[in-house]
Amino acid sequence: MTNRILYTKGAVSAFVVLAALSAQAQIDPEPRQLLHLGLNQSLHDDGPGAAYAFFYWNMPNVPSTNQTLRLTIAPVYVDSELAFKALLGDNTDLGVGLFGGAFANRYEEVRQGDYLRDESFDGHGGGVNVSLYHLFNPTAPIPLNGLLRVGADYRAFEDTDDTGDTFELPDNQPFLHLRAGFRWGGSEPVLRPRLAMEVSAWYELEHRTAGGRYGFTDDRELEPTAHRFLGRAQLNWTLPESEHYIWIGLMGGSVIGADRLSAYRLGGALPFTSEFPLYIPGYFYQELSTENFGLVYGSYSIPFGASKQWNVTIGAATALVDYVDGLEQPGNWHSGFNGGFGYTAKERRWRVLTAYGYGVDAIRSDGRGGHNVALIFQYNFGHTTFASDRAFEALIGARAPARGALRR
Repeated sequence: MTNRILYTKGAVSAFVVLAALSAQAQIDPEPRQLLHLGLNQSLHDDGPGAAYAFFYWNMPNVPSTNQTLRLTIAPVYVDSELAFKALLGDNTDLGVGLFGGAFANRYEEVRQGDYLRDESFDGHGGGVNVSLYHLFNPTAPIPLNGLLRVGADYRAFEDTDDTGDTFELPDNQPFLHLRAGFRWGGSEPVLRPRLAMEVSAWYELEHRTAGGRYGFTDDRELEPTAHRFLGRAQLNWTLPESEHYIWIGLMGGSVIGADRLSAYRLGGALPFTSEFPLYIPGYFYQELSTENFGLVYGSYSIPFGASKQWNVTIGAATALVDYVDGLEQPGNWHSGFNGGFGYTAKERRWRVLTAYGYGVDAIRSDGRGGHNVALIFQYNFGHTTFASDRAFEALIGARAPARGALRR
């Protein structure tokens, strides 16, 4: 599979004090040694910010041929998987994952733009999962991969320094998981892949073995079982001649048995906060807790300078949401805009992006409108050319003979 133009994303997220996780629909076929750093900070009112720092290390044929070891290492969390290529047939692989650490299950309460620290709490834990990866169309130019994963993790909840004295935490308990879905195409786990496309659909079941109530006088419930549905269509495209960069996507999700811990939470502007980051620039990270949502997002980047190493970017996102009970607010539309600059070093060894975001409909202390800034950095310790780069070069090469033929 190493000659395919598009690869399914071995997408990984990690926070400085949060989780690293993996949710790919195939084994990552390329060696990678990537350091990712990100920061998203509000400039207006107090609210949750996002920050991640993790090292993504993918090692094909380690510890032996037809095996792949992937490690995602954050300061207080480690996620790993040992995958066995073609263990269950030519197109079916098996992966065994182990993960754990501190703060992976932290919850921060935001209600109508107010960050309620006395209703927020930490969560720690770890677990194991087993995954089946199947390639449905081995001869097709764009892969269609399927995933079936089962797993369990134990979660222990803990007060922060600001959690209210009378606020009761959810019970510590095992969580059981099932995930199934497919991905047609995909995107590599790199910052701004040159070419990528994806259409995917997912179902997740999360069962809480204890469930129960928590909060102030048990005013909120942890549902025993949540069913989550999600779909995404996304395109990353670099124009061959100008190298203008286009990124556009559409996502939608729904939860049956939704509560605060299983809701889809929208807001923020960082790319590796989850496998499916729910972007809305200018909003606090995970500001909106939703039972159902539809989200459209995109950006356009123009390189400049003699070597085209600098770029200027503008972007926007808009979402229609249906809130989780207890976290409603006036209005169901939320939109945001951002703009910024970036720089890519020669040979693409490292890249940095910075942006300012404005949340048009975000509720703040003086009315509507939120402001934040983001800083994103990637450093590549290994190979600097991946599948999307080779595909882009092949696209340029294919267009050059065609233009020559037209001139003749």
